[in-house]
Amino acid sequence: MALTQATFDRLVADHGPALYRMAYRMVGDRHEAEDVVQETYRSAWSSRAGYQTGRSQRAWLASILRRRVVDRWRRHSLPGPAGGDYTVEVEVDGVDPLANDFTDEMQQALNRLPFELRESLLLVVVGELTHQEVSDLLGVPLGTVLSRVSRARERLREFWLMMAKSAAG
Repeated sequence: MALTQATFDRLVADHGPALYRMAYRMVGDRHEAEDVVQETYRSAWSSRAGYQTGRSQRAWLASILRRRVVDRWRRHSLPGPAGGDYTVEVEVDGVDPLANDFTDEMQQALNRLPFELRESLLLVVVGELTHQEVSDLLGVPLGTVLSRVSRARERLREFWLMMAKSAAG
């Protein structure tokens, strides 16, 4: 069943902040994150006829966002102007609303994680998807997602302990 414009607008309002946080952590740059979210909404609007009503909206959007991030990584360049029949603006009000959460140290720690660990962790923690939704999204067993998230958390914990020791001594 296709999403109506009103339903789509509500979807944007409900999930925009979580998608922005995911995009920011995946690409590490505020402006690129905003662009990725814009591309995600453009793609979602274009493929709205294929939306499955029983599926989690956030999981559907996260899967699209993930593909946009991977496309961006493959291109290794900024995209040109994108067309489309629907435009969504993600407002950030001039100041990063998540500046306190997105420190350089945290991004540095995340960047040290292997891609699979970082991606699974971000989808669960930042994207607020269930472990099962991440399992379905990535096409891997639930146990793999649980293990990846656990290992990612442990490696982040080790990084922060190392940073604390170096700051103290």
